[in-house]
Amino acid sequence: MSKALLHCCSCLLTTALLFLSAGCAQPPPPPAPVEESFWNGDSMVGAPSIRISLSQQRAFFYKDGQLAGMSRISSGREGRDTVTGSFHIIQKDLNHVSSLFGDYVDADGNVIQKEIDTSKDPKPKGARYDGARMPYFMRIVGGTGMHEGYLPGYPASHGCIRMPGFMAAAFFRSVQVGTPVTIEP
Repeated sequence: MSKALLHCCSCLLTTALLFLSAGCAQPPPPPAPVEESFWNGDSMVGAPSIRISLSQQRAFFYKDGQLAGMSRISSGREGRDTVTGSFHIIQKDLNHVSSLFGDYVDADGNVIQKEIDTSKDPKPKGARYDGARMPYFMRIVGGTGMHEGYLPGYPASHGCIRMPGFMAAAFFRSVQVGTPVTIEP
């Protein structure tokens, strides 16, 4: 056999092996599913408790130690970190409005200054304070609580624990003042 023919046969054999091995290759695994918020607690009974994981950005609701629901959260951003420790629900307020964070608006309700902190931002002349809405507020300690709010996918609040509206409503109707809450790093 000539060198050219031998080289051609070798190329064909290499191509065939590459084709066959590519056909047997395992496809990459699908990405892990993103855990969405869920609630199964309406049909469950037992003493409620809540565990919040700041590293996972998740809140877990238990009834007698059985998982009743899990919620995505957005906790305190850097410099406004959410406190950690063992606490209890100390207040429930369905239509809570912040006394610290909100906007300054004019007499017609037009925003003059957005996202202000009343402890740092002086009120412009003729303006009034319009506090940020925090529906389903469940106070844990000081000014920190769980409530419905914006979830960008990372810690972004002033220290509170924000959750989707349907989860905030489920937690709100299932806790009482005194429900234990553990917040872990």
